Amino acid sequence: MQVRQEIFDTYWRFAAMRQEVFFNKINNLPPPWTSDPIINTYKFCNAYRASDRVSQYLIKKVIYDQNRSQNEEEVILRILLFKIFNKIETWEYLENKIGDYITLSNFDSNVYSDILQEAMNLGYVIYTSAYMSCASKEFGYDKKHQNHLALIDKMVVQDRVVNHIVKAKNFEDIFKIIQEYPLLGKFMAYQLATDINYSEIINFEENSFTIAGPGAERGINKCFIDTDGKTYTDIIHWMTENQEKEFQRLGLNFQSLWGRPLQSIDCQNLFCETDKYCRGAFPDLKSNRKKIKSKFTSTPQSIDYFYPPKWRINDKVKETLSQRLPQLDIANSQINSNCQQLSLNLDFLEKATTEISDNVLNQNRKYGQNSQNKKSKFLQRSEVEKPHQLCLF
Repeated sequence: MQVRQEIFDTYWRFAAMRQEVFFNKINNLPPPWTSDPIINTYKFCNAYRASDRVSQYLIKKVIYDQNRSQNEEEVILRILLFKIFNKIETWEYLENKIGDYITLSNFDSNVYSDILQEAMNLGYVIYTSAYMSCASKEFGYDKKHQNHLALIDKMVVQDRVVNHIVKAKNFEDIFKIIQEYPLLGKFMAYQLATDINYSEIINFEENSFTIAGPGAERGINKCFIDTDGKTYTDIIHWMTENQEKEFQRLGLNFQSLWGRPLQSIDCQNLFCETDKYCRGAFPDLKSNRKKIKSKFTSTPQSIDYFYPPKWRINDKVKETLSQRLPQLDIANSQINSNCQQLSLNLDFLEKATTEISDNVLNQNRKYGQNSQNKKSKFLQRSEVEKPHQLCLF
Protein backbone atom coordinates (compact mmCIF):
# COMPACT_ATOMS: atom_id res chain seq x y z
CA MET A 1 0.00 0.00 0.00
CA GLN A 2 1.11 3.54 -0.70
CA VAL A 3 -0.14 6.22 1.63
CA ARG A 4 -0.44 9.97 1.06
CA GLN A 5 1.77 10.54 4.07
CA GLU A 6 0.61 13.96 5.23
CA ILE A 7 -3.05 12.97 5.08
CA PHE A 8 -2.43 9.50 6.51
CA ASP A 9 -0.65 11.03 9.50
CA THR A 10 -3.46 13.55 9.84
CA TYR A 11 -5.87 10.65 10.41
CA TRP A 12 -3.96 9.55 13.53
CA ARG A 13 -3.31 13.07 14.77
CA PHE A 14 -6.97 13.95 14.39
CA ALA A 15 -7.97 10.83 16.39
CA ALA A 16 -5.59 11.81 19.20
CA MET A 17 -6.72 15.44 19.22
CA ARG A 18 -10.41 14.57 19.16
CA GLN A 19 -9.96 12.17 22.06
CA GLU A 20 -8.01 14.82 23.94
CA VAL A 21 -10.94 17.19 23.49
CA PHE A 22 -13.26 14.47 24.79
CA PHE A 23 -11.36 14.07 28.05
CA ASN A 24 -10.80 17.80 28.51
CA LYS A 25 -14.55 18.32 28.28
CA ILE A 26 -15.21 15.43 30.69
CA ASN A 27 -12.86 17.03 33.20
CA ASN A 28 -14.78 20.32 32.88
CA LEU A 29 -11.76 22.21 31.58
CA PRO A 30 -12.83 25.43 29.87
CA PRO A 31 -12.48 25.82 26.10
CA PRO A 32 -10.58 25.88 23.87
CA TRP A 33 -9.99 22.16 24.45
CA THR A 34 -7.30 21.96 21.77
CA SER A 35 -4.99 24.40 20.01
CA ASP A 36 -6.22 23.20 16.62
CA PRO A 37 -8.40 25.95 15.09
CA ILE A 38 -10.33 23.66 12.76
CA ILE A 39 -11.50 21.38 15.57
CA ASN A 40 -12.28 24.46 17.67
CA THR A 41 -14.42 25.90 14.90
CA TYR A 42 -16.28 22.98 13.35
CA LYS A 43 -18.38 20.10 14.60
CA PHE A 44 -16.73 16.67 14.55
CA CYS A 45 -17.82 13.32 15.92
CA ASN A 46 -15.89 11.71 18.76
CA ALA A 47 -13.08 9.29 18.02
CA TYR A 48 -15.28 6.62 19.60
CA ARG A 49 -18.75 6.33 18.10
CA ALA A 50 -20.31 5.26 21.41
CA SER A 51 -19.20 8.54 23.01
CA ASP A 52 -21.28 10.76 20.74
CA ARG A 53 -24.27 12.40 22.41
CA VAL A 54 -26.92 10.52 20.40
CA SER A 55 -25.20 7.15 20.93
CA GLN A 56 -24.94 7.88 24.64
CA TYR A 57 -28.65 8.63 24.79
CA LEU A 58 -29.41 5.42 22.92
CA ILE A 59 -27.25 3.30 25.22
CA LYS A 60 -28.23 4.89 28.51
CA LYS A 61 -31.83 6.02 27.99
CA VAL A 62 -33.22 3.79 25.25
CA ILE A 63 -31.48 0.44 25.74
CA TYR A 64 -30.38 0.20 29.39
CA ASP A 65 -32.80 2.49 31.24
CA GLN A 66 -33.76 0.47 34.33
CA ASN A 67 -37.37 1.61 34.03
CA ARG A 68 -37.70 -0.02 30.61
CA SER A 69 -38.32 -3.66 29.79
CA GLN A 70 -35.28 -5.71 28.79
CA ASN A 71 -37.43 -8.14 26.83
CA GLU A 72 -35.61 -8.72 23.54
CA GLU A 73 -38.55 -7.70 21.35
CA GLU A 74 -39.04 -4.51 23.34
CA VAL A 75 -35.35 -3.62 23.06
CA ILE A 76 -35.33 -4.21 19.30
CA LEU A 77 -38.40 -2.02 18.86
CA ARG A 78 -36.81 0.81 20.83
CA ILE A 79 -33.50 0.63 18.98
CA LEU A 80 -35.09 0.59 15.53
CA LEU A 81 -37.59 3.33 16.32
CA PHE A 82 -34.98 5.60 17.87
CA LYS A 83 -32.38 5.07 15.16
CA ILE A 84 -34.66 5.40 12.14
CA PHE A 85 -35.01 9.08 13.10
CA ASN A 86 -31.76 9.25 15.11
CA LYS A 87 -32.92 12.33 16.92
CA ILE A 88 -33.33 12.66 20.68
CA GLU A 89 -36.01 15.34 20.37
CA THR A 90 -38.16 13.13 18.13
CA TRP A 91 -38.00 10.24 20.60
CA GLU A 92 -38.87 12.46 23.56
CA TYR A 93 -41.65 14.16 21.64
CA LEU A 94 -43.26 10.81 20.87
CA GLU A 95 -43.09 9.69 24.48
CA ASN A 96 -44.40 13.02 25.70
CA LYS A 97 -47.42 12.81 23.41
CA ILE A 98 -48.05 9.16 24.28
CA GLY A 99 -47.75 9.98 27.96
CA ASP A 100 -45.73 6.88 28.74
CA TYR A 101 -42.67 4.90 27.72
CA ILE A 102 -42.65 3.50 24.20
CA THR A 103 -43.51 -0.20 24.32
CA LEU A 104 -44.84 -2.90 22.04
CA SER A 105 -48.24 -2.58 23.67
CA ASN A 106 -48.64 1.08 22.70
CA PHE A 107 -46.75 0.97 19.41
CA ASP A 108 -49.18 1.71 16.60
CA SER A 109 -47.66 2.89 13.34
CA ASN A 110 -50.76 4.90 12.44
CA VAL A 111 -50.96 6.64 15.80
CA TYR A 112 -47.23 7.37 15.83
CA SER A 113 -47.47 8.65 12.27
CA ASP A 114 -50.22 11.10 13.20
CA ILE A 115 -48.17 12.40 16.13
CA LEU A 116 -45.13 13.02 13.96
CA GLN A 117 -47.23 14.57 11.21
CA GLU A 118 -48.61 17.02 13.75
CA ALA A 119 -45.05 17.95 14.70
CA MET A 120 -44.06 18.50 11.07
CA ASN A 121 -47.17 20.61 10.48
CA LEU A 122 -45.90 22.89 13.24
CA GLY A 123 -42.58 23.24 11.45
CA TYR A 124 -40.44 20.77 13.34
CA VAL A 125 -37.79 18.51 11.78
CA ILE A 126 -38.14 14.89 12.90
CA TYR A 127 -35.07 13.42 11.17
CA THR A 128 -31.38 13.98 11.77
CA SER A 129 -29.07 14.71 8.87
CA ALA A 130 -26.71 11.86 9.81
CA TYR A 131 -26.71 8.77 7.55
CA MET A 132 -30.35 9.09 6.70
CA SER A 133 -32.12 6.03 5.36
CA CYS A 134 -33.62 5.90 1.90
CA ALA A 135 -36.88 7.64 1.18
CA SER A 136 -39.41 5.90 -1.05
CA LYS A 137 -43.04 4.75 -1.04
CA GLU A 138 -42.04 1.15 -0.41
CA PHE A 139 -45.05 0.50 1.84
CA GLY A 140 -47.47 2.57 -0.21
CA TYR A 141 -47.52 5.74 1.87
CA ASP A 142 -46.89 9.24 0.57
CA LYS A 143 -44.80 10.41 3.53
CA LYS A 144 -41.38 9.08 4.37
CA HIS A 145 -42.04 8.72 8.09
CA GLN A 146 -45.17 6.67 7.37
CA ASN A 147 -43.14 4.19 5.33
CA HIS A 148 -40.45 4.01 8.00
CA LEU A 149 -42.99 3.29 10.73
CA ALA A 150 -44.54 0.62 8.50
CA LEU A 151 -41.06 -0.86 8.08
CA ILE A 152 -40.57 -1.07 11.85
CA ASP A 153 -44.01 -2.66 12.20
CA LYS A 154 -43.08 -5.29 9.62
CA MET A 155 -39.71 -6.03 11.19
CA VAL A 156 -40.74 -6.14 14.83
CA VAL A 157 -44.44 -7.05 14.89
CA GLN A 158 -45.07 -9.03 11.72
CA ASP A 159 -41.74 -10.74 11.07
CA ARG A 160 -40.51 -10.82 14.66
CA VAL A 161 -37.01 -10.16 13.37
CA VAL A 162 -35.55 -10.56 16.85
CA ASN A 163 -35.98 -14.34 16.52
CA HIS A 164 -33.65 -14.31 13.52
CA ILE A 165 -31.21 -11.96 15.19
CA VAL A 166 -30.73 -14.05 18.32
CA LYS A 167 -30.02 -17.12 16.17
CA ALA A 168 -27.33 -15.36 14.11
CA LYS A 169 -23.94 -17.01 14.25
CA ASN A 170 -21.80 -13.91 13.69
CA PHE A 171 -21.90 -10.14 13.41
CA GLU A 172 -22.08 -10.16 9.62
CA ASP A 173 -25.26 -12.25 9.81
CA ILE A 174 -26.93 -9.45 11.77
CA PHE A 175 -26.00 -7.03 9.02
CA LYS A 176 -27.40 -9.36 6.35
CA ILE A 177 -30.69 -9.85 8.21
CA ILE A 178 -31.23 -6.10 8.44
CA GLN A 179 -30.06 -5.41 4.91
CA GLU A 180 -32.78 -7.67 3.50
CA TYR A 181 -35.36 -5.04 4.43
CA PRO A 182 -36.15 -2.06 2.19
CA LEU A 183 -35.43 1.60 2.93
CA LEU A 184 -32.21 0.92 4.85
CA GLY A 185 -29.24 0.26 2.56
CA LYS A 186 -25.85 -1.18 3.45
CA PHE A 187 -24.51 1.62 5.58
CA MET A 188 -27.67 2.01 7.65
CA ALA A 189 -27.84 -1.76 8.11
CA TYR A 190 -24.29 -1.73 9.47
CA GLN A 191 -25.09 1.12 11.84
CA LEU A 192 -28.20 -0.66 13.13
CA ALA A 193 -26.28 -3.91 13.59
CA THR A 194 -23.74 -1.99 15.69
CA ASP A 195 -26.50 -0.41 17.79
CA ILE A 196 -28.15 -3.78 18.42
CA ASN A 197 -24.74 -5.14 19.43
CA TYR A 198 -24.62 -2.49 22.17
CA SER A 199 -27.51 -4.33 23.84
CA GLU A 200 -27.58 -7.69 25.59
CA ILE A 201 -29.51 -9.30 22.73
CA ILE A 202 -26.29 -10.26 20.95
CA ASN A 203 -22.62 -10.08 21.84
CA PHE A 204 -20.37 -10.25 18.80
CA GLU A 205 -16.84 -8.97 18.34
CA GLU A 206 -17.17 -5.56 16.69
CA ASN A 207 -13.95 -6.00 14.76
CA SER A 208 -15.20 -9.15 13.07
CA PHE A 209 -17.14 -7.20 10.44
CA THR A 210 -17.17 -3.71 9.00
CA ILE A 211 -18.05 -1.79 5.87
CA ALA A 212 -17.17 1.73 4.76
CA GLY A 213 -19.82 4.38 4.40
CA PRO A 214 -19.58 7.07 1.68
CA GLY A 215 -17.67 9.47 3.95
CA ALA A 216 -15.20 6.77 4.97
CA GLU A 217 -14.58 5.90 1.33
CA ARG A 218 -13.73 9.52 0.65
CA GLY A 219 -11.39 9.56 3.63
CA ILE A 220 -9.64 6.37 2.55
CA ASN A 221 -9.16 7.76 -0.95
CA LYS A 222 -7.51 10.83 0.56
CA CYS A 223 -5.23 8.83 2.88
CA PHE A 224 -4.10 6.26 0.32
CA ILE A 225 -2.61 6.75 -3.12
CA ASP A 226 -2.58 3.01 -3.83
CA THR A 227 -4.29 0.33 -1.73
CA ASP A 228 -2.56 -2.52 -3.57
CA GLY A 229 -5.85 -4.23 -4.31
CA LYS A 230 -7.16 -4.06 -0.76
CA THR A 231 -10.83 -3.26 -0.31
CA TYR A 232 -12.18 -0.45 1.84
CA THR A 233 -13.05 -3.08 4.44
CA ASP A 234 -9.48 -4.42 4.37
CA ILE A 235 -8.13 -0.92 4.94
CA ILE A 236 -10.38 -0.33 7.94
CA HIS A 237 -9.32 -3.64 9.49
CA TRP A 238 -5.66 -2.77 8.86
CA MET A 239 -6.05 0.57 10.62
CA THR A 240 -7.77 -1.12 13.57
CA GLU A 241 -5.01 -3.70 13.91
CA ASN A 242 -2.13 -1.23 13.54
CA GLN A 243 -3.39 1.69 15.62
CA GLU A 244 -0.95 1.29 18.50
CA LYS A 245 2.05 1.11 16.19
CA GLU A 246 0.95 4.20 14.25
CA PHE A 247 0.35 6.28 17.38
CA GLN A 248 3.83 5.28 18.60
CA ARG A 249 5.41 6.10 15.25
CA LEU A 250 4.06 9.64 15.45
CA GLY A 251 4.81 10.06 19.15
CA LEU A 252 1.14 10.59 19.98
CA ASN A 253 -0.20 10.02 23.45
CA PHE A 254 -3.56 8.62 22.41
CA GLN A 255 -5.98 8.42 25.32
CA SER A 256 -8.08 5.32 24.73
CA LEU A 257 -11.61 4.82 26.02
CA TRP A 258 -10.55 3.71 29.49
CA GLY A 259 -8.36 0.97 28.02
CA ARG A 260 -10.67 0.04 25.14
CA PRO A 261 -8.85 0.51 21.80
CA LEU A 262 -10.49 1.90 18.70
CA GLN A 263 -12.84 -0.63 17.14
CA SER A 264 -13.43 -1.05 13.42
CA ILE A 265 -16.62 1.02 13.60
CA ASP A 266 -14.55 3.82 15.16
CA CYS A 267 -11.79 3.60 12.55
CA GLN A 268 -14.47 3.67 9.87
CA ASN A 269 -15.97 6.81 11.39
CA LEU A 270 -12.54 8.42 11.72
CA PHE A 271 -12.03 8.13 7.98
CA CYS A 272 -15.26 10.06 7.52
CA GLU A 273 -14.15 12.72 10.01
CA THR A 274 -10.70 12.91 8.40
CA ASP A 275 -12.36 13.53 5.04
CA LYS A 276 -14.30 16.36 6.65
CA TYR A 277 -11.24 17.76 8.44
CA CYS A 278 -9.22 17.78 5.23
CA ARG A 279 -11.72 20.14 3.61
CA GLY A 280 -10.40 22.80 5.95
CA ALA A 281 -6.82 21.60 6.33
CA PHE A 282 -6.10 20.68 2.70
CA PRO A 283 -8.56 22.65 0.56
CA ASP A 284 -6.59 21.92 -2.62
CA LEU A 285 -6.92 18.16 -2.18
CA LYS A 286 -9.30 16.76 -4.78
CA SER A 287 -12.73 16.11 -3.29
CA ASN A 288 -16.38 16.28 -4.30
CA ARG A 289 -17.13 18.12 -1.06
CA LYS A 290 -15.37 21.41 -0.47
CA LYS A 291 -16.59 22.78 2.86
CA ILE A 292 -17.31 21.67 6.41
CA LYS A 293 -20.97 22.50 6.90
CA SER A 294 -21.58 22.41 10.65
CA LYS A 295 -20.01 24.85 13.10
CA PHE A 296 -19.27 23.72 16.63
CA THR A 297 -21.53 25.00 19.38
CA SER A 298 -20.97 24.04 22.98
CA THR A 299 -23.75 22.06 24.67
CA PRO A 300 -24.18 23.22 28.27
CA GLN A 301 -25.52 19.89 29.52
CA SER A 302 -22.70 17.60 30.60
CA ILE A 303 -22.99 13.86 29.90
CA ASP A 304 -22.62 11.23 32.58
CA TYR A 305 -21.06 8.71 30.24
CA PHE A 306 -22.26 5.15 30.30
CA TYR A 307 -21.26 2.31 27.98
CA PRO A 308 -22.57 -1.22 27.38
CA PRO A 309 -21.89 -3.05 30.67
CA LYS A 310 -20.35 -5.98 28.79
CA TRP A 311 -17.44 -3.70 27.86
CA ARG A 312 -16.48 -3.65 31.56
CA ILE A 313 -15.33 -0.04 31.63
CA ASN A 314 -18.17 1.70 33.49
CA ASP A 315 -16.44 1.48 36.88
CA LYS A 316 -13.47 3.34 35.42
CA VAL A 317 -15.82 5.85 33.83
CA LYS A 318 -17.53 6.51 37.17
CA GLU A 319 -14.17 7.00 38.87
CA THR A 320 -13.13 9.58 36.27
CA LEU A 321 -16.45 11.41 36.44
CA SER A 322 -16.28 11.56 40.24
CA GLN A 323 -12.91 13.31 40.06
CA ARG A 324 -13.76 15.92 37.47
CA LEU A 325 -13.62 19.59 38.35
CA PRO A 326 -16.81 21.54 39.03
CA GLN A 327 -18.11 23.34 35.97
CA LEU A 328 -16.62 26.79 35.55
CA ASP A 329 -17.76 29.96 33.84
CA ILE A 330 -16.13 29.14 30.53
CA ALA A 331 -16.52 32.64 29.14
CA ASN A 332 -13.93 34.09 31.52
CA SER A 333 -11.61 31.11 31.97
CA GLN A 334 -8.48 29.94 30.24
CA ILE A 335 -7.39 26.41 29.38
CA ASN A 336 -5.25 24.59 31.93
CA SER A 337 -1.66 25.25 30.89
CA ASN A 338 -0.65 21.73 31.92
CA CYS A 339 -3.05 20.16 29.42
CA GLN A 340 -1.46 18.47 26.43
CA GLN A 341 -2.04 20.70 23.40
CA LEU A 342 -1.74 18.65 20.22
CA SER A 343 -1.61 20.39 16.87
CA LEU A 344 -0.99 19.28 13.34
CA ASN A 345 1.67 21.98 12.98
CA LEU A 346 0.67 22.70 9.40
CA ASP A 347 1.39 26.06 7.78
CA PHE A 348 -2.26 26.79 7.14
CA LEU A 349 -3.17 26.70 10.83
CA GLU A 350 -1.82 30.20 11.47
CA LYS A 351 -4.25 31.58 8.93
CA ALA A 352 -7.28 29.52 9.99
CA THR A 353 -10.07 31.21 11.81
CA THR A 354 -10.84 30.40 15.43
CA GLU A 355 -14.16 32.15 15.58
CA ILE A 356 -17.05 29.99 16.66
CA SER A 357 -20.53 31.03 15.70
CA ASP A 358 -22.70 31.87 18.69
CA ASN A 359 -25.79 32.73 16.70
CA VAL A 360 -27.47 29.35 17.04
CA LEU A 361 -31.20 29.63 17.37
CA ASN A 362 -32.56 27.48 20.15
CA GLN A 363 -36.31 27.62 20.04
CA ASN A 364 -38.48 25.25 21.98
CA ARG A 365 -42.23 24.94 21.70
CA LYS A 366 -44.17 23.34 24.47
CA TYR A 367 -47.38 21.63 23.59
CA GLY A 368 -49.29 18.39 24.10
CA GLN A 369 -49.86 16.52 27.31
CA ASN A 370 -47.00 16.04 29.75
CA SER A 371 -45.79 12.56 30.65
CA GLN A 372 -46.04 11.61 34.29
CA ASN A 373 -42.77 9.75 33.92
CA LYS A 374 -40.45 12.25 32.27
CA LYS A 375 -39.94 15.77 30.95
CA SER A 376 -39.29 16.24 27.27
CA LYS A 377 -37.08 18.43 25.15
CA PHE A 378 -38.92 19.39 22.05
CA LEU A 379 -37.98 19.32 18.41
CA GLN A 380 -35.98 22.16 16.96
CA ARG A 381 -37.50 24.45 14.39
CA SER A 382 -36.90 23.56 10.77
CA GLU A 383 -35.12 26.87 10.16
CA VAL A 384 -32.50 25.85 12.72
CA GLU A 385 -31.71 22.46 11.22
CA LYS A 386 -32.20 21.58 7.57
CA PRO A 387 -32.21 17.82 6.94
CA HIS A 388 -30.22 16.38 4.07
CA GLN A 389 -32.48 13.91 2.28
CA LEU A 390 -29.81 11.47 1.16
CA CYS A 391 -30.19 7.85 0.12
CA LEU A 392 -26.95 6.10 0.95
CA PHE A 393 -25.92 3.30 -1.35
